[in-house]
Amino acid sequence: MTTAYYTHPDGYTHVNPPGHPEQVARLKAIEAALSAPGFAALDRRAAPLGQIEAIRRAHPQVYVDSIRDNIPDEGWVQVDPDTALSPGSWNAGLRAVGGVTSAIDAVLDGEVANAFVGMRPPGHHAKRAQAMGFCLFANAAIGALHALEVHGLDRVAILDFDVHHGNGTQDVLWNESRIHFASTHQMPLFPGTGAAHERGAYLQVKNVPLREGTGGPEMQDAWDGQIFPWLAEWKPELIIVSAGFDAHQRDPLAGLHWTTEDFGWITDRICDLAADCCGGRVVSTLEGGYDLEALAESVGLHVEVLMERGA
Repeated sequence: MTTAYYTHPDGYTHVNPPGHPEQVARLKAIEAALSAPGFAALDRRAAPLGQIEAIRRAHPQVYVDSIRDNIPDEGWVQVDPDTALSPGSWNAGLRAVGGVTSAIDAVLDGEVANAFVGMRPPGHHAKRAQAMGFCLFANAAIGALHALEVHGLDRVAILDFDVHHGNGTQDVLWNESRIHFASTHQMPLFPGTGAAHERGAYLQVKNVPLREGTGGPEMQDAWDGQIFPWLAEWKPELIIVSAGFDAHQRDPLAGLHWTTEDFGWITDRICDLAADCCGGRVVSTLEGGYDLEALAESVGLHVEVLMERGA
């Protein structure tokens, strides 16, 4: 078995205004890292255009229409104070969705052991009817709903280790008992959600806020002590990872002190959970990470672990 890597040149066509941290260079840094000889065995696949039907499981049609109808012919249209649309944003957003749903198809059909989707824009801040936090569509949530409705799964977990809380994922899935959502994130920090008492309509949400300055040992305690046991008891049939790398100590947008090796540790432990519960089935999708060198290093180690565990 192999690890699949989904990406597409359309990811370069979503262009934010100059100086914006969620920049085209993020994908270039990842592509350079994954072009190293050690990644020759990656099963490289083009992320297809996502289906509107899949998006509508998470977002109302009027919202989808508003994104499409506001795509400019040139320049930018702001749909949120820090979220912009450019001429290529529609196709890029669809490819990000399509990468996740296609990766889920490949993993659940047994074509590959696991997968990483390296696309942008990210997704975990996109609420049901509101773009925000650099995000247009709730990619991970859309993928989880796709696994339920298309593949007939009953239990899907989304694990989010981005430094910012995945408020969009939580919003979309608040009333969905078949999907468990777990997150560590710095708090206080944008978007201001993610308190421990936010549990979801069916107690299917577990938020573990981390104080500014939290490093690897405390992070590991949070995941090993609270999140992994909670999920192991529930036994998910698929694990989707919202893989944000902005908890790195060099990231400019936050203040956690994780090292590159910490992302290797958490990837390995997620794979342990998947091995115990669901035959190793993991689909990871890119969220944040804004120091280009730290992003490249961390994604490289993340994918290296996925490849080792999926071999």
